[in-house]
Amino acid sequence: MTMRRAVIALPLLALPGLASAQQSGPTRQQEARRAELDSLFETLKIAPDEAAAALVEGRIRVLWIESASPAAVLLLRRGARNLAARTFDEALEDFDAALVLSPDSAEAWHQRAQAYAAMGDARSAARDLQETLRLEPRHFPALVTLSTLQEQAGDAAGALRSMQAALDLNPRLRGGQERLRELRRKAEGDVT
Repeated sequence: MTMRRAVIALPLLALPGLASAQQSGPTRQQEARRAELDSLFETLKIAPDEAAAALVEGRIRVLWIESASPAAVLLLRRGARNLAARTFDEALEDFDAALVLSPDSAEAWHQRAQAYAAMGDARSAARDLQETLRLEPRHFPALVTLSTLQEQAGDAAGALRSMQAALDLNPRLRGGQERLRELRRKAEGDVT
């Protein structure tokens, strides 16, 4: 009986060490996702046309969303539906809950920033965009959202810089070149 208790106690003693080892570094799945993202971003820069770029961009967005926990992914999807339906308070609740479950999800921060922007809370949107870009500096949709907020605030030069940064990451961004030309005209003083 004593031997049996000793055998049962061994796995219990090993659990704290195992838990800390798992938390100390990225998992293989996270490393594989990062490697795939790196490859996709390189491919995005050389995409031959908008259609090819859109396929790569779609895969990047899927990876960003899937980096959250499964429950957070469901909340993000529901929040996106609520945002599209213009039920901003409900969308914000969904994104808040997703961030509680997955605080390291850049996409969750970005989607909540979009909800704040839609509600007219530019300060909160900018704060969430800052966190998005801290977690994923290549998050070109966050740079586009930031560019829009900067333009609305009258900062044409800042909006131009953010849009240029987005296009440096995704040169075939749909409508990006036209927006860049428009922002360049505004930043240089020609608003016609």
